[in-house]
Amino acid sequence: MSDPNTSSISGRGAHWLAALTDGAGAVDGYPASLRVVDAPLGDMPARYIAVVPDPDNRFPRARAGEVGLLEGWSLARAVGEAVAADENKDMKRVIVAVIDVPSQAYGRAEEAFGIHQALAAAAESYARARNAGHPVLGLIVGKAMSGAFLAHGYQANRLIALDDADVQVHAMGKQAAARITQRSVEGVEKLAETITPMAYDIASFDRLGLLHACLSVGDADTPSDADIATVRESLNAALADIGVHAEHDRDLSSRLDGKGRAASVEVRKRLRAQWRG
Repeated sequence: MSDPNTSSISGRGAHWLAALTDGAGAVDGYPASLRVVDAPLGDMPARYIAVVPDPDNRFPRARAGEVGLLEGWSLARAVGEAVAADENKDMKRVIVAVIDVPSQAYGRAEEAFGIHQALAAAAESYARARNAGHPVLGLIVGKAMSGAFLAHGYQANRLIALDDADVQVHAMGKQAAARITQRSVEGVEKLAETITPMAYDIASFDRLGLLHACLSVGDADTPSDADIATVRESLNAALADIGVHAEHDRDLSSRLDGKGRAASVEVRKRLRAQWRG
């Protein structure tokens, strides 16, 4: 749970979406806080989606790139429309979630109007796309925090991240984690040095075994042509990897094949044994 009053506004999602789609025009009919662009990824048709800051958002808690009511339902629509349009096609378009989300939106209006349902609808749409045969890629270019990440990108077949200090992944912001654990922010940061799941940096998240690739780029804020080429190459490599393991990748079990997942595999093995016993 992050503090909405401390969310910093970042334009990375919009910058990277524009860079990867060569500045193609956005699909009409979505709120200003959601950018949806249809453009190719290599030889494949693709739909790129990013939640972006909207200082004029009618919901004040969702003005810095947070995923709120409008964003959750619109994400569900953007993915759902692609699934419906490709239902009878042999080639399902790629869904690319460009991720820079500091938090879900916290506010009385959000709670009253069911933000949990809006975010659940977004997550379900991504999962439905994956199960329908759409390759789903998540590209983390900034923050991937809390329920916002669960709603936008976490359901991807493959997760790719930029290796950059401002790329962070966690279940809650540092201020919120400090309150929950009754520590100072400095105490939370100290704890993260020895407990990997408590850390925010992308290298620690990579050690958990959930990333397909962690990419070094020259400038994560203003990508060069070489940076864009590096990311495109990695997206295409992930797409090829999904193609090789197509049937295996309808679910997310492939994440257990990565480094650092031995304990998770063992826990699941023991749970299955107890359940069947």
